[in-house]
Amino acid sequence: MSGKRLPCALKIEKDLKSSAYDGIVVIVSSILETYNYDELLKKPFNSSAKIDEALDTEVAVLPCDLPAGRIISSPTGPLNNDYADVRSFSEAAKKGIARALKSGVKAPLLILPSHSTFRQSELVTLLGALEALYVNLQLREDLPDKAQKIKMLGVYSANSDNLPAIVELATALESGRSVARDIGGSDPERMAPPNVEKYIRNVFQNTDIKMEVISDPAVLSQEYPLFVAVDRAASRIDRHRGRIVYLTYEPTSGQVDKTFFLVGKGVTYDTGGADIKAGGNMAGMSRDKCGAAAVAGFMQVLSVLRPRGIKVVGAMPLVRNSVGMDSYVADEVVVSRKKLRVRICNTDAEGRMIMGDVLCKMRELAEKAVNPHLVTIATLTGHAVLTVGTGYSIVMDNGPAKKSSHAQELQAAGEELGDMLEISSIRKEDIAFHRGKGMGDDVFQANNMPSARTPRGHQGPAGFLMLVSGLDKHGSESKTPLKYSHIDIAASAGDLPNDATGAPILALAGLYLKDSY
Repeated sequence: MSGKRLPCALKIEKDLKSSAYDGIVVIVSSILETYNYDELLKKPFNSSAKIDEALDTEVAVLPCDLPAGRIISSPTGPLNNDYADVRSFSEAAKKGIARALKSGVKAPLLILPSHSTFRQSELVTLLGALEALYVNLQLREDLPDKAQKIKMLGVYSANSDNLPAIVELATALESGRSVARDIGGSDPERMAPPNVEKYIRNVFQNTDIKMEVISDPAVLSQEYPLFVAVDRAASRIDRHRGRIVYLTYEPTSGQVDKTFFLVGKGVTYDTGGADIKAGGNMAGMSRDKCGAAAVAGFMQVLSVLRPRGIKVVGAMPLVRNSVGMDSYVADEVVVSRKKLRVRICNTDAEGRMIMGDVLCKMRELAEKAVNPHLVTIATLTGHAVLTVGTGYSIVMDNGPAKKSSHAQELQAAGEELGDMLEISSIRKEDIAFHRGKGMGDDVFQANNMPSARTPRGHQGPAGFLMLVSGLDKHGSESKTPLKYSHIDIAASAGDLPNDATGAPILALAGLYLKDSY
């Protein structure tokens, strides 16, 4: 990785006749569109279109008279219908880069396409290419000779005046996604809680990000009892012991106009605990830390962009939900940070447990902060996957956040950058479901059915988090309303054997940092 944690160096290129490249990747929506490109590219497209009717629909390698020797044409498909979106550019870039590498290209030049409808098409194309060039952390470490697919990617645009800004922003965003992929995509041992801490320390040394780690058992027991319940079985193994990492970014000058508190679920492996995942359902559960990974990735974006006017506190509760003689079990009552008696009903609902007390801590901080907004990010429910399908996050707002149209603005920001979200609503039933049922119980943790078989299975956990953190007392009608949003990324984080995606970093940056670029 380069110093900015990119898969290769980026070079702004102004000359298509440069001899530094052995392949030119061109993203096109139709052959007619190639007439808008440089005269040097028209001839090979015209010649190939006469003999290849699939040039509009299939990736192709075309010979050319330029020093690069070949063009890799990667079509986006139709962009003029109601359902087209900017992801077509990212997908075409990934296919184009993959085909270029397969054809033997060692030094590609990527031409960024502009589009009247999709104003971020150039940025999204470059991000797609960088995603295709990512090499996962463990492969980079185990096989250093395979740590990079290429050494340098050339970047060309007809809008050359805007190109430096596009490259700079892509560098920041992709460095964040790379951090998230490294954490989220690594196996349960490589990114066990202590190793996540070590990795993060390395990432944020000599940056503006301040780091605090809570790992002392006495402190955890007193301040984060719900977290400790989940960590009990794993804490017997030193290499699996849980911890909570806080990351804070504050601008070096100027006043703070808004404050964000992000809590990301960091379950480094989820066995289900005593309510063990059976029937093969445990495979892939190393991705249950992608919420925490997204928080770390977003903090990396901040460390590169260094925006003014915004303070961000990110929390990563890191734990392995192990099964063993000291596992927490259903029927236990755990007294939370807020002194609420929480009745455990399902040890496989551990994500809400490890975030609950941390969110309560963040709520305490938010009450004293400037224009605060609290956000939880988690691979929380299979119900989310069934609801929206692979590739989509779900965002839901409490009352104060809903009044500011936060979910709609986040969805729009994600839509511009190809980081897609759908919107759900938190209803009174979601809170009522998690109120205590038995004598002396304040909060009902979960039922004992999978979320996919539970009505309102992805909205309910937001109700639990609001109750256990005290955010239910900070609605629009209260003296101190606090904006809170929950983002379920179970469907968007990326499943094995594919790479982790880094969702929803692009959407968060597109909305929360929009004044920074």
